[in-house]
Amino acid sequence: MESNTHNAVDRDLFKLCFSLFLSYMTIGIPLPVISLYVHQNLGMSNFYVGLAVGIQFLATLLTRGYAGRQADEVGAKKTTIRGIIFCSMAGVMYLLSASTTDVVWIQYALLIVGRLVLGYGESQLLTGNLTWNLGLFGPKMAGKVMSWVGLAIFASLAVGSPVGLLIHEHFGFAAMGCVITLIPFISFFIARQMPAIPVHGGQRLPLKKVLNFIFVPGTILALQGVGFAVISTFISLYFHVNDWPNAGFALSLFGLAFILVRIFGSHYLDKFGNITVIRWSLLIEFIGLATITFATDPMIAFLGAMLSGCGCSLIFPALGSILVQKVPPQARGTAMGGYAAFQDVAYAITGPCTGLIANSFGYAPVFATGALCAVIAFLTVGLVLD
Repeated sequence: MESNTHNAVDRDLFKLCFSLFLSYMTIGIPLPVISLYVHQNLGMSNFYVGLAVGIQFLATLLTRGYAGRQADEVGAKKTTIRGIIFCSMAGVMYLLSASTTDVVWIQYALLIVGRLVLGYGESQLLTGNLTWNLGLFGPKMAGKVMSWVGLAIFASLAVGSPVGLLIHEHFGFAAMGCVITLIPFISFFIARQMPAIPVHGGQRLPLKKVLNFIFVPGTILALQGVGFAVISTFISLYFHVNDWPNAGFALSLFGLAFILVRIFGSHYLDKFGNITVIRWSLLIEFIGLATITFATDPMIAFLGAMLSGCGCSLIFPALGSILVQKVPPQARGTAMGGYAAFQDVAYAITGPCTGLIANSFGYAPVFATGALCAVIAFLTVGLVLD
């Protein structure tokens, strides 16, 4: 009987995470394509490349608090489904950008609207889904829930990146917009069939108190997130200027390494403790980003991307497990939204700022910046979390 219950729990967790995977394809598919579209199709500079990528995460950041409150007060299921719908709407804006006009600034403006819509959708989607999973399966399964959620997200990046480049190369940006519009419909029907969780009563915690819970783990998460942000934003252009083939596989290898470590290394959280895992993860991320910085051929860059994926894999659940144990149930959605928002800060700021670095110094220093942030995060763990 216990085995059947365990299997049923895993099935429900898989369904919710598979729904998240499909929805996150709306983020994974365009991720390596946006930079090529803005730089090559629209003829704009690296700053506008970084802005187009980073503004999605800015929109996510600005709506994380709202998404968390919605998950706590209206319901995690409703919040998740709303996110799925908005992710689909982003594809419509991409389609309009590519097909309605030849005026570059109007095309860029429509693209930006699509990125903002996607950012809002992602905010609702991840916060709602994570709160939904934690509500269904409880804080004792927080590490497993966060590991599976992360698997869904980075599997979508691993699959979505080469698919996006393939669609863009053979069919164009408009076709990519069509695919992004349609994929969330499958996710929608899966999510609709899953049970909702009750909205918790009790006094809502003041935002300042919630911030006290999340500030330290959130700061470390943000510093770690710079590495992924520079890879996702500039790896395609880095390969392009070096005349290296198969740029999309760099993100795929990042995602594959991330997934494998999540699958085979999640037990390290219990075996060695969260703090030890976080330290080693940041060290490996640093080595990976440094490898990309000094790469002399695509194989070395691929290796760096894989190491970076290994390093990033367990940090979110390790820090999140520390956080979930401290937060009362009625504030869990707000806390998860705020915690994830720190990563959004990294993603939102990194694109434009490192775009300026790329304009002045080239692409290699961009990855060195990510490596430096991993070092700062490592030192922060030693000074604050110990």
